[in-house]
Amino acid sequence: MFAAIQPRRLYRQVADQIRTLIESGEFAVGERLPGERELAEKLGVSRPTIREALIALEVEGLVHIRMGSGIYVTRRPEKPAPAQAEDLEGPFELLRARALIECAIAEEAAKAIMPAHIDALDDVLTKMASTFNDPRTSIALDRTFHTTIAGIIENAALNRFVGELFDQRMTPYFEKLASYFESPASWREAFEEHRAIRDAIASGDPARAKSAMQHHLLQSQVRFSKSFDEELESEKGHPAGGRSRSTKI
Repeated sequence: MFAAIQPRRLYRQVADQIRTLIESGEFAVGERLPGERELAEKLGVSRPTIREALIALEVEGLVHIRMGSGIYVTRRPEKPAPAQAEDLEGPFELLRARALIECAIAEEAAKAIMPAHIDALDDVLTKMASTFNDPRTSIALDRTFHTTIAGIIENAALNRFVGELFDQRMTPYFEKLASYFESPASWREAFEEHRAIRDAIASGDPARAKSAMQHHLLQSQVRFSKSFDEELESEKGHPAGGRSRSTKI
């Protein structure tokens, strides 16, 4: 049975509970787990937290995610993936932190913008426009764009912090999540959002700059939030997860 979640790192607690059920045989190899919505309701946590937990379990090799179908229990590999650090942030936790910090930075950048700063942002955007099919280059330029904005206010600590926070998306969890949702189309969307941020900062309007950055980082969360079993949910009109699991949840 699932137990009530206590404050710690929520996604780690959720992953621990599901892992225990799998290892005890409550969910058999090849069996589909309850859908994200159902798990979120049963455990009293958000769907992003469920998403982070499932990604952690997939990195460990305990489940396999099939887009549009659901999450299935798989056999543990002969050589399990190395245990991840307990304090490793989840992808959505990182995106929320970036939203809080970088919105304020964009606001301040609009107050200090100079022609040379605009040129630097334009240079990054020009390069970014031709990399939609090259994820590694797109990510590198994405980082440069955000650190360039931080550099406008000439605070070395903030500039370094923005870079370090961005680099935490290179964890196995974030990379696994991105593998399902990042595409040339998603990078094109992000590019248009970056261009809106550039225009807002260049206009010298702090409120507009903050809003543009907020929109971009919110949309980043939305892009990573499409349900793994969305097709089943939309077809049935209720949580995906197959037959009732009342005896196990």
